[in-house]
Amino acid sequence: MAEPLLRVDNLVRRFGGIVATDHVCLDVGRGELHAIIGPNGAGKTTLISQLTGHLAPHAGSIHLDGRDISALPAWRRCGLGLARSFQITSLLPDFTAADNVALAVQAHAGHSFRFFANARKEARLREAAHAALERVGLGHRADVVVAKLSHGEQRELELAVALASRPQLLLLDEPMAGLGVTESARMVKLLKELRREVAIVLVEHDMEAVFALADRISVLVYGRVIASGAPDAIRQNDEVKRAYLGDQHVVTHHG
Repeated sequence: MAEPLLRVDNLVRRFGGIVATDHVCLDVGRGELHAIIGPNGAGKTTLISQLTGHLAPHAGSIHLDGRDISALPAWRRCGLGLARSFQITSLLPDFTAADNVALAVQAHAGHSFRFFANARKEARLREAAHAALERVGLGHRADVVVAKLSHGEQRELELAVALASRPQLLLLDEPMAGLGVTESARMVKLLKELRREVAIVLVEHDMEAVFALADRISVLVYGRVIASGAPDAIRQNDEVKRAYLGDQHVVTHHG
């Protein structure tokens, strides 16, 4: 069996007496979209923060592409192909969409932010920025200041910023949050296209989107993975229904 792109073994993180991740094990294959679902307080954000390197585990290991990255800082993990999107502070509101992506391209190339003035002019950076914007459907909004973009467009821009680093693995933390019906449908369509190019870990509360997108789903409750498998298996799992899906209105089948 092929080595998974991401392998998480027995990851433990405590906050005082609370175990936020309790011996979490999961893997993500190349080209796979693996969703992580669970109630609020289940440990999903804590898990993502450990994957990105913003939070150190107390035990366990994380391997990316066969390499142990458990002790590496976030910037090193980014250099190895790990990108996280939808962090609240990830965009510069007073700059254009293209400026934001160009800065991300420049940062990934290892240049200092001091040379940002050059990023706005350098053809290579501008071309890479416009390619990323076209990829998420924002090519026509490249010169619009971020503060004037809709909430949905800002979410798409955050995705373009993440893609600018040419990741092997995208970690998406609730990309549907705050989106209207039309914007959610656009995001689902975009993620369906992107999953052909890059592996994705998706943390999401929108069950309709999860069941439409995921190849596999892991269910996290009180820091433990109580089930992991194909969407149909998760939908029919009695423990999952009792712990989480029973509270959800949308558990219908999607083709």
